[in-house]
Amino acid sequence: MSERATSVVWFRDDLRVADNPALHEAVLRGDPIVCVYVLDDESPGIRPIGGASRWWLHHSLEALGESLRDVGLTLTLRRGPAREVVTGLVDEVGATRVLWNRRYGEVERGIDGDLKASLREAGVEAESSQGSLLAEPWTVLTGQGGWYKVFTPFYRAVMAKPTPRHPLAAPTKTDGLHHREVASDALGDWGLLPAAPVPDWAGGLRERWRPGEAGAAERMETFLTERVSHYVADQDLPAEEGTSMLSPHLRWGEISPFQFWHALDGHRARASSDAEGAAAVLRQLIWREFSYHLLFHLPSITTENMRSEFDRFPWAEVTDDELERWQQGDTGIPLVDAGMRELWQTGIMHNRVRMVVASFLVKNLRVDWRVGEAWFWDTLVDADPAANALNWQWVAGSGPDAAPYFRIFNPELQASKFDKHGSYVNRYVPEAGTPAYPEPMVDLKESRRAALDAYATIR
Repeated sequence: MSERATSVVWFRDDLRVADNPALHEAVLRGDPIVCVYVLDDESPGIRPIGGASRWWLHHSLEALGESLRDVGLTLTLRRGPAREVVTGLVDEVGATRVLWNRRYGEVERGIDGDLKASLREAGVEAESSQGSLLAEPWTVLTGQGGWYKVFTPFYRAVMAKPTPRHPLAAPTKTDGLHHREVASDALGDWGLLPAAPVPDWAGGLRERWRPGEAGAAERMETFLTERVSHYVADQDLPAEEGTSMLSPHLRWGEISPFQFWHALDGHRARASSDAEGAAAVLRQLIWREFSYHLLFHLPSITTENMRSEFDRFPWAEVTDDELERWQQGDTGIPLVDAGMRELWQTGIMHNRVRMVVASFLVKNLRVDWRVGEAWFWDTLVDADPAANALNWQWVAGSGPDAAPYFRIFNPELQASKFDKHGSYVNRYVPEAGTPAYPEPMVDLKESRRAALDAYATIR
């Protein structure tokens, strides 16, 4: 076998061996394979991942390495600007092709496109595949050929498309495909985990999560067999384990949307009583697709108001101490504090409560949504570049398909509707209602009125 007949499989947000088109293609080719993950904090425009995501990535890479070893392959770790690192690796191993699954952010697409062009110019085959979206952004267009700015028509368009392809099986045997040993960074040297003198803040994350492909499969099976039948009734109840809890696994590609789609569809066919719940979950999966649709067609979504009138919005000045009260769950508003403490302790927050805490920050405190987005980016294990920004703009009212600004979530009313017995609040804010608990940092009625007055100035 020629020394140059080698495939490099570049893993990114697809940390799995099952339904991985790039890996699948490399195995089909039958040439030696080098699997690589590049930690890129250095390419211009790349946004470094936050602390909770770094914790998740460490453990997800450990799991991916084990999965690859099980099928006879090895994961190589490299750090640096992706284009330089991958090009250097190609030269190092004499690769004839590089395979990866596509990304959809503007900066990432630029990196991938430049690399693909330079590799092909050098005579190296470079191919990308569809691995992380059911419907790529350029395949879902309006009747006029434009992109969708509103979710419901986008959802209908996606659902009208042919059934997504079936998931690809994981390779079971790669005898003779393992390339000779390639130098790799040690994962521990990347410093992704909290280490002294920083306190170990990850205890709650370790208790709640099992990063990796096996953990994703286990979560999905538990959801389908135990929770999907109650999903419609329980999805808004933060005290219940009513949601799929698959968002971080989807974000890191430990499970593909194709796997989840067909698992939902198969379960719905086997258990007709769960059809309503499965359909509701599928709608949430399409919301994720919509966020990437917007990111692709409007890259500024992550940093700029989609509605230009919000560029004139009179955001309030808040002190660092006031912002820290929100971040640490010490606002004196029980449901808000419960959500922020759940986030800090577990790296996740219930979807309903995310809307409440975001509304409180953006509207009751009148803090720019980008401040909240940055905090979530650092503390969420499912911090997704598309969904995180879209969800914050949705609450802020600054997005093309957003809640109207005058929709201001009242945390007390939300608690009375969705946490009637106080189970969720008591779990995270046991001192609520006692003299030890602080007074509310703002009056909800007065701050709501001030927010509406501020909004009136830009209408």
